[in-house]
Amino acid sequence: WLEEEALHRRAVPHEWWLAGGQACLPAAQMALDLVNNRSDILPDYELELIYYDSLCDPGEATKLLYDLLYTEPIKIVLMPGCSSVSTLVAEAARMWNLIVLSYGSSSPALSNRQRFPTFFRTHPSATLHNPTRVQLFQKWKWTKIATIQQTTEVFTSTLDDLEERVKEAGIEISVRQSFLTDPAVAVKNLKRQDARIIVGLFYETEARKVFCEVYKEKLFGKKYVWFLIGWYADNWFKIKDPAINCTVEQMTEAVQGHVTTEIVMLNPETVRGASNLTSQEFLDQLMSKLGGKNPEETGGFQEAPLAYDAVWALALALNKTVGPLKAKGYRLEDFNYNNREITAEIYRAMNTSSFEGVSGHVVFDAQGSRMAWTLIEQLQDGSYKKIGYYDSTKGNLSWYGNDKWIGGSPFPVADQTVVIEQYRYLSQKLFVSVSVFACLGILLGIVCLTFNIYNSNVRYIQNSQPYLNNMTAVGCMMALAAVFPLGIDGLHVHRRQFPVVCQFRLWLLGLGFSLAYGSMFTKIWWVHTVFTKKEEKKDRRKHLEPWKLYATVGVLLGIDVLSLMIWQIVDPLHITVEKFTREAPKADLDVLIQPLLEHCSSEKMNTWLGVVYGYKGLLLLLGIFLAYETKSVSTEKINDHRAVGMAIYNVAVLCMITAPVTMILSSQQDASFAFASLAIVFSVYITLVVLFVPKMRRLITRGEWQSDAQETVKTGSSTNNNDEEKSRQLERENKELQKIIQEVAFSTYSYTKSM
Repeated sequence: WLEEEALHRRAVPHEWWLAGGQACLPAAQMALDLVNNRSDILPDYELELIYYDSLCDPGEATKLLYDLLYTEPIKIVLMPGCSSVSTLVAEAARMWNLIVLSYGSSSPALSNRQRFPTFFRTHPSATLHNPTRVQLFQKWKWTKIATIQQTTEVFTSTLDDLEERVKEAGIEISVRQSFLTDPAVAVKNLKRQDARIIVGLFYETEARKVFCEVYKEKLFGKKYVWFLIGWYADNWFKIKDPAINCTVEQMTEAVQGHVTTEIVMLNPETVRGASNLTSQEFLDQLMSKLGGKNPEETGGFQEAPLAYDAVWALALALNKTVGPLKAKGYRLEDFNYNNREITAEIYRAMNTSSFEGVSGHVVFDAQGSRMAWTLIEQLQDGSYKKIGYYDSTKGNLSWYGNDKWIGGSPFPVADQTVVIEQYRYLSQKLFVSVSVFACLGILLGIVCLTFNIYNSNVRYIQNSQPYLNNMTAVGCMMALAAVFPLGIDGLHVHRRQFPVVCQFRLWLLGLGFSLAYGSMFTKIWWVHTVFTKKEEKKDRRKHLEPWKLYATVGVLLGIDVLSLMIWQIVDPLHITVEKFTREAPKADLDVLIQPLLEHCSSEKMNTWLGVVYGYKGLLLLLGIFLAYETKSVSTEKINDHRAVGMAIYNVAVLCMITAPVTMILSSQQDASFAFASLAIVFSVYITLVVLFVPKMRRLITRGEWQSDAQETVKTGSSTNNNDEEKSRQLERENKELQKIIQEVAFSTYSYTKSM
């Protein structure tokens, strides 16, 4: 005896409640007629179908279940249709030792042997879609997806299973949205979080609501791919629905290009199975039973092959139990609700079922669920096109290669907005222009240095402390050389070599500043020390000793070298990358530009810069002060101290303006480089011109180097000592004469007063 509820598997929309059995019931009756007419299947028995309509309502199903159980004859198998009723019936059936065989239940929750120990189904679990989806994600190289589901148990279970499978495949579910009745907020969240590959799990009526919102949010087109369930009607998006306010044209535009996965419910191959019918012959007979009704308007038409094969699975299993039961002294008619042995034999027979049906190869897994192929379709130009099949039992994907993407692209869409990292590099025109000035400055420095060395024996040059001027020229050239590493970035060197460039920047600037500015500062310092004291406190015999000048420069240089070494040992410079706000390109591309800028930095960069800038800033301010204090001093010992003071003014002003400005503009590579490099170039040019050009002009116009050179030949190496001695003697005589004049003047004044 057999009980069947002929219902459609979609349980929520009320329009399916009464329509589901329109195709499933005739299909089951066709199978029963063939089974009862076969002499090789249950020859001594006849199967009878008793069916009721539970309306997919668990409450109504409970009432009908008890009516069936407590009225004659005894039922041997229960065959519910939809998932909600199957859950109730399968959980209660074990109390009566009944096998449950469903043809229309897809809920993943039913794949639980502990909760439903006697449950089987010819309809595959909804989770059978998931291996196919994962296979497609991998085929199209997608690693990030999003999901939106209707809040029902069947879809929640399916999504939980999908989450486990994609995690194993290394695919991320970046957005997971759900809704109960209104999907508007969920769709907006998908748009806001840049979802691109979207899996939708909902019933057909809710699908129309979802895609109406999709149209409003523009969450469709060449940047998006939707994955839907394949058992909707082919024209589901064209059906007028009062629950939505979108036109058919808008809905058609929104759903274009989506992919569906659908359990293969009709064998695509022309083979004759257990019923000796091909799938096409089955459809012809079914259409004859339905009286020529339109399949799209006939409820349960897609599931009809499953109902047909469910009856055959039951008949073959019962037929298989006849022999083993007879060996144990039982017959099928001995079954009652307390007989576990007969139930166990039927269970074993069902569990080992394997035959070709009109829906394909029928076999059950360990949870009693049907294993089947999955059909993959894509909506192209308003109609569904088959693009492949997937056999999850063998992991075999049969691909037609006719998938089509919106916009005509031969490649699938990206699973997220493609972010292209784009480094910002220094303008090469600016770099070349400044480099030319730096090269000319270095050439000028070489000329000045050569001039100073060549004329080092000239008295006028000697009185300017030429060795300090040589240090100034070398320091200026080192500072100009720092312009080149300042302009070198990732466009010129590999990222691994960039820290070396950072070191060159730091050391060339640091040592160049110490030599150039330190030598000028030393001159001003000693001029102020020796020649600006009050007369009564001044040692008349005191004279300028060159070694003290060199020692002062050495101290300043040593401080810089020591501080730079400590910096590099404790907190070495390395490359850091600054990220800016992402930018959209002008072209209509599915990409964003991520601007990046490389910097030389260290962990405590601000602390080190604070120390260095503080120390250098004090030197600059002190240099300005000393230059101002000595502006009226006249001495032959350092005859160019006024020019040095002028150079210090210019260098100090440029440095104190440029340092904070470059820190503020550090994120603008062109402006930062322009300020820093031009400050260096102008400082060096001003220093070299102010210090050396007047000397060149004097020697050229007066021809002093000729007479001094001849004198040098005659006197040899004693010239410097004699000149210094003569200078000191003249200074002493001059002071004595001044004192005598003052005394004579005082005496004359006293005599006049007495007169």
